[in-house]
Amino acid sequence: MIRIIALLILVIPGIAGVLGIKLMRDALFGIIHPPFPNFIVEMIGGLLLFILGFAFIGGFIFHRDRKRNKVQKRFRNK
Repeated sequence: MIRIIALLILVIPGIAGVLGIKLMRDALFGIIHPPFPNFIVEMIGGLLLFILGFAFIGGFIFHRDRKRNKVQKRFRNK
């Protein structure tokens, strides 16, 4: 049960990152989706979604590896 919850915690930011990439691609090709008034706002929204999703997944993996002492010495807890 805990593994399913952990998987869901990782899937939701992953979907947000993928949606961010899609929004940036659509803004680049001139496709505007309804919640965004213009291309610039859509590009910034996509970039934010991508960065937040990527940072969350990276932080989750870093925290897990840090608990298991699988990181370099400079990143270990003192």
